[in-house]
Amino acid sequence: MTERQINNPLHGVTLEMMVTRLVERYGWDGLGSRINIKCFTVDPSIKSSLTFLRRTPWARDKVEGLYKATAFAAPHSLSPNPARGSGELS
Repeated sequence: MTERQINNPLHGVTLEMMVTRLVERYGWDGLGSRINIKCFTVDPSIKSSLTFLRRTPWARDKVEGLYKATAFAAPHSLSPNPARGSGELS
């Protein structure tokens, strides 16, 4: 099972994390234009969107697809690499 999870880009990413990051990236209007469902276009909130998405597999699939297609920086790329030294040119 571990080997299967290595290739799973959504491993460890909750639905709430996906929706939150997509809203931060695109805003509600942008998210609603990319995925045209009412929970993103009519009085949107994280809570109401999660309730809908947890009950509606086809909508969740669309959110997961957009999340995978959106380039988010990997968490480890945000920290400096200690093996490289101080980064100064010599």
